[in-house]
Formats: sequence, C-alpha cells, structure tokens
Amino acid sequence: MKFGQYIIRLDDWLLDEVCQPLADKLPESFSAFDMGMSCQLGAVLFSAVSIIAVFMATGFKDIWDTVFNIFVWGLCVSFFIGLGRFRGLVRADRPNPLRHMLFSVRVLSIPFIPYVIYQAIVSSGSSSTPAWFDAFSNIVFAVGLYFISCQPRPPYKQSQENIWSRTTVRQGV
Repeated sequence: MKFGQYIIRLDDWLLDEVCQPLADKLPESFSAFDMGMSCQLGAVLFSAVSIIAVFMATGFKDIWDTVFNIFVWGLCVSFFIGLGRFRGLVRADRPNPLRHMLFSVRVLSIPFIPYVIYQAIVSSGSSSTPAWFDAFSNIVFAVGLYFISCQPRPPYKQSQENIWSRTTVRQGV
C-alpha cells in the first residue's frame, strides 16, 4: 500500500469510526454541521486570543509579525464565512459534498496538531500562553472540519396515528 492510501484510510477512519458516531448522537436540533461551525468559530476565537497574547507579550517590538498574524487571522475568518455559505449543500437525503471538498484541508490539518502541541510544550516564558492558544485553535479547527464533513442524519419522522388508535390506547383495549 502506498503512503497516499494510508492517508485516505486514516481520514476515512476518523470520519466514519470516530466523528460520525459522535455526530449521530447529537440532538436533532443541533446538526453535525452546526457542531463543526461552532468549532470553527472557536478556532477563530482561539486564534485571535493567540494573536492578542503574542502582541501583549512582545509589545510593539515586532509589529510586522503582528500585522502578518492579523492578515492570517483574516484568512481564517474568510474561510469560516465561506464554510457557512456551504450549509445549503449539506442535505440529509444526499451524500455530503463537503466530505470530498474538504479532504485536502482535513489531511493537512492533522500533521499540524502534533507540531503545534510540540511547539507549545517546548515554548517557555511569555511565549507559552500564545503557543497553547494556537495549539487549541488548530485542534478545534481540525475537529470542526471533521464534523462538517460528517453525513447528516435523516430527519425524524413521527408515526402517523389515526383517530382510532389514540382512542383504543386510552381505553386500554
């Protein structure tokens, strides 16, 4: 088996065996797409806190890095807004097209998780707090992508009762 096939199998396993069972246990009023978008919003907020923490730790010493980080954060916000526009594509009666559309982003987000955790562990002093917020941002981002890519459950259908079945149940017949 080639390396690419291992990556595809890992991605399929994470979607089908880890995230899809969790998505199926969510309440009907809160879909997997909503859960994923909540995670994406959390990732954007963690990223903003990380940028603010870096700025507070360094002050105005490194203004160009701060400007670059703000531009990257703007890209994260635009990605979040763009994902929200795909809500209409995800329907319970059809396969989720975002499963295939977001494959490369999901696969690229996985190796970054151990890397940012390592960065947060080895950071010291004033750079430790921003590194942990950045690590949390990347973790929540990846989790959100996997929930967005899950297949939505079909809507719950109540059984059709007629008037006679209700009356017979009440009378104990």
